[in-house]
Amino acid sequence: MKTSDFYYDLPKELIAQDPLIDRSSSRLLHLDRATGAYEDDTFKNVKNYLQAGDCLVINDTKVIPARLYGHRAETGGKVEVLLLKRLSDDEWETLVKPGKKMRVGTVVNFGEADETGHYPLVGQVEDILEEGNRKIRFTYDGIFEEELLKLGEMPLPPYIHHKLKDRDRYNTVYAQYNGSAAAPTAGLHFTKELLEEIKAMGVKIAHVTLHVGLGTFRPVKADDILEHHMHSEQYIVKPEAAEVINETKKSGHRVICVGTTSCRTLESATDENGILQPGSAWTSIFIYPGYKWKIMDGLITNFHLPESTLIMLVSAFAGKDQILAAYKHAVEEKYRFFSFGDAMIII
Repeated sequence: MKTSDFYYDLPKELIAQDPLIDRSSSRLLHLDRATGAYEDDTFKNVKNYLQAGDCLVINDTKVIPARLYGHRAETGGKVEVLLLKRLSDDEWETLVKPGKKMRVGTVVNFGEADETGHYPLVGQVEDILEEGNRKIRFTYDGIFEEELLKLGEMPLPPYIHHKLKDRDRYNTVYAQYNGSAAAPTAGLHFTKELLEEIKAMGVKIAHVTLHVGLGTFRPVKADDILEHHMHSEQYIVKPEAAEVINETKKSGHRVICVGTTSCRTLESATDENGILQPGSAWTSIFIYPGYKWKIMDGLITNFHLPESTLIMLVSAFAGKDQILAAYKHAVEEKYRFFSFGDAMIII
């Protein structure tokens, strides 16, 4: 199976640069998984596709201001550091620019020095990891997360060129646990009011956590998709969430994932008998056409980049030809694409 099989033409002007003022006013394309038929709607009406007894699964990870700009202590040269994965309390796997200058032992200062020359945050490269990522140990006074809030920027994807005015708009309204380098963007469309309306219908809502890391940023470079290497991401499924989701399946109702991150969490944590197992682990699951689904019955998702692992995932769920036909329709109808764009519900 070729990466080029998942290509589609997308005019650059359809890449959403800013979030809408009203989260739930985005458009919604409903794709019927069984027939391939699609229809245009608005996200406020997503509840019309849900039924009492269904379970909506949401990812409550929280994006941290993970992009830091600093200067190398030795030369003063500018450095950009993107926090990807927490390895210990003070050690992170990072993506750095310029990589050639960031050798083991390099010290980077962040923020402004005080009158004694002391910087609020200092990082030192401890190791060069797979594919050139750096392991950096940070030293600071106080609490690391508080320093990030002062010094860091939200790590918007490279296709977004506008500066984000409100940090909260790159997090879901239910974001709770710090740890992501990118947002689970399908969840950005929900408001607290819409979620309450959905719960009032008799739809259960289950929280899982997957901290989004490097995989979101890495394109598929191999011609054969089987040669692509997925990076691991940490997920957590609490016992109460597993119980609700398993009971939903047992009673014959549907499990509908909000976003590919919720989907990947459930499919990673579900055993071969279709039972979701609670716990915490790392997953590098790669879902592409031919995958045998274990537990998910429906998916709410944004529109994904051409030739990406995420368009391969939705193609595995709804069929490549049906997905590409729906995307062609979305382009023709000038839907907004990617992180701040519009949404699909595949059910």
